[in-house]
Amino acid sequence: MSIKLVVGQCTVNIVSAYAPHMGLDEEVKRRFWEGLDEIIHQVPPNEKLFIGGDFNGHIGSNAGVYEKVHGGFGFGERNEGGTSLLDFTKAFGLVVANSCFPKREGNLVTFQNAVAKTQIGYLLLRRRDRGLCKDCKVIPGEILVTRHRLLVMDVGIMVKRRKMSGRGRPRIRWGALTKEKAQELEGRLSVMGAWRSSGDTNSMWSTTTNYIREAVREVLGVSTGVTGRHKGEWWWNEVVQGKVKAKKEAYQALGGSIGEGERRACMERYKVASKEAKMAVTEAKTVAYSRMYEELGEK
Repeated sequence: MSIKLVVGQCTVNIVSAYAPHMGLDEEVKRRFWEGLDEIIHQVPPNEKLFIGGDFNGHIGSNAGVYEKVHGGFGFGERNEGGTSLLDFTKAFGLVVANSCFPKREGNLVTFQNAVAKTQIGYLLLRRRDRGLCKDCKVIPGEILVTRHRLLVMDVGIMVKRRKMSGRGRPRIRWGALTKEKAQELEGRLSVMGAWRSSGDTNSMWSTTTNYIREAVREVLGVSTGVTGRHKGEWWWNEVVQGKVKAKKEAYQALGGSIGEGERRACMERYKVASKEAKMAVTEAKTVAYSRMYEELGEK
């Protein structure tokens, strides 16, 4: 069984395998390895590959001539099935993950019954992706079926965040809209005839918007940075400035308070100041937008 997963910009292929046991003839074993070969050949080299399953072979505790694919931390003695697995792993540039970490016997044995305990379950991955594997071991207390134990592998895949491309038009620095700039903007719009468009609603809106955008770009300039906030905003007034200043002073007093009683009193004053500042901002915006809507009511 083969599953393909996409994690961010990384494609992961997970293959589950079950090799024929030692009692079957060579033809059955040959068809198994040929089928697994075909599956792996279908995985592009730039994609991640993880193979896990019961291979019914013992790779042994020593790497021997397979040091590139065997980490040297296996269990028991190598047999013919283990040699076939290591040859397959070497041919495809893989590595046996659960042979790369020094573990106690209980974390190496994948199969155990009343008379024997062996290592026949393995997890494989590409040798160049060896750094992705953080750990691989058997969990002794987890029994999949009557005799098999759960083999797990910790894999760390770095998911790169896509950079947000600057689509659309750059933002306007509205914080630079001073009184003088506003008057200059008004003059430019009057000269350009921004309010003299005619026709259907859509064309009038499009024409007027283009006029305004062009005038704003000339007067204020454009920037890809974050727009200005609070101080310098077109709805900012002296009342808001006073309330915000009081809120900052209350917060500073709270930070410098000593003792439980003083801190409790400063916290109450800060809550009141914060609420008043929020209300002042809301009222200022409401008045400003109402004035703008009244002006927009005219042509």
